[in-house]
Amino acid sequence: MNEKTETALSSDPTEVRRQKLDQLRQTIGDVYPAHFHRTMTNAELAEKYEDLAPDTESGDVVTVAGRVYSSRNSGMFMDIHDASGKIQIFSHKDTTPEEARALLPMIDLGDIIGVTGVVRRTKRGELTINAQQIVMLTKTLLPMPEKWHGVADIEIRYRKRHLDIMTNEESKLRFQQRSKIVSGIRRFMENDGFMEVETPMLHSVYGGATAEPFKTHHNTLKLDMYLRIAPELFLKRTLVSGLTDKVFEINRNFRNEGVSTRHNPEFTMMECYWAYADYEDIMDLVERLFAELAVKIHGSTEFSYGDKQLSFKGPFKRVPMPDAVKEATGIDFLAIKTDEEARAAARAAGFEVEKDWTWGECLAFVFEEKVEPTLIQPSHVTHFPKDISPFAKEVPGEPRLVERFETYCNTWELGNAFSELNDPEEQRARMVEQLEQAHARGEKDKQLDDEFLDAIDQGMPPAGGLGIGVDRLIMLLTNASSIRDVILFPARRAKAD
Repeated sequence: MNEKTETALSSDPTEVRRQKLDQLRQTIGDVYPAHFHRTMTNAELAEKYEDLAPDTESGDVVTVAGRVYSSRNSGMFMDIHDASGKIQIFSHKDTTPEEARALLPMIDLGDIIGVTGVVRRTKRGELTINAQQIVMLTKTLLPMPEKWHGVADIEIRYRKRHLDIMTNEESKLRFQQRSKIVSGIRRFMENDGFMEVETPMLHSVYGGATAEPFKTHHNTLKLDMYLRIAPELFLKRTLVSGLTDKVFEINRNFRNEGVSTRHNPEFTMMECYWAYADYEDIMDLVERLFAELAVKIHGSTEFSYGDKQLSFKGPFKRVPMPDAVKEATGIDFLAIKTDEEARAAARAAGFEVEKDWTWGECLAFVFEEKVEPTLIQPSHVTHFPKDISPFAKEVPGEPRLVERFETYCNTWELGNAFSELNDPEEQRARMVEQLEQAHARGEKDKQLDDEFLDAIDQGMPPAGGLGIGVDRLIMLLTNASSIRDVILFPARRAKAD
């Protein structure tokens, strides 16, 4: 390609790329080959030649491939990146054949190329490949965002995540860490003796949590169905079956609710059930899991989130909800006997509560208002009201409370666990009550899950159960301020909005 060819190109950057593509097709033929064999990744190259002295040529010939991120001196120096890192490419008449150098004017930032050449380290210490052969692997038709500023518009970052990762090392690292965290959860659970299973994502009856579902329709079965809001009831049925005493699933859940910095309509949870264990055994499991993940990502149980120093070193603080509320507000809910008295006490303390709220709903609301915002270091809040916990066993001697805990950190709920209710008559009664409340709220699609209740009638062993919000946990471990920063392709509004 000569200078005359270059100056004849259009001034429109996108059109220039299309014209170069046409010229490349005329001169080299296939601009998008199906295969290219590289001998090393850029990270492997950096590791192997770590001790190569400055101004030294190794004599070794390697083949690499990657996207062009920078080009200097008319392509004499190029930096190409693969998923593992970057390498400098040097093309000069003393080392690079004319046929390879003739390709340089046709290479734009963002193009993907393959390079074969000799490894050397420059006088300035830059690991470099003296190009002997250059192959066009993918000609790009759109310009890259400017590398040093990346994608400034936050909505474009989420809508065009490929550009965000391409130009933002922090985003790239965060998603690499996400993969390590999810993998780490799976390895931890397996090493602890849990069996991973997969349960349906399409439910004919939705349940296992209180949330608005996404609705769809199965044409062949002529059946309305729902995307799962939780795998709980299927996992418990697995426990009933005797397939395993320790079962878990890393699952995508779908809840047709609001979007915020901590909520996405589809999200990832790890849910598990452990036969013959209770909620205190699950607390220990959570602490061991969190500590192991922190060490995996940070090399320590201590790490920073924003301006806070957090510690995942166990044991975490454990506090019953009524005690935490009494300490924060002076209201002793355990001394209050009726729903009416609970509402009166909350109002007297300045809280606006609904006229039909129960004792437990008032307790939980005051906790959310006054205690949650103070829970910075990891804490297990225990002894939840039975009113809001239909699947947990009662606390011995206090029938209004149940053996349930939620794990909080940085004021966020990260996990929710129970000593699971396995009394079939009590389970049915609570689920019927929950159904009646849902119908009263206008949730006419809500149905009783008779198949689950039938399984419980068959007998489920005593068990501890746990759900962990994986996305929020990843937010903490990767110092992300929004859940959309840790979900590769988060839910977005229509472009017009």
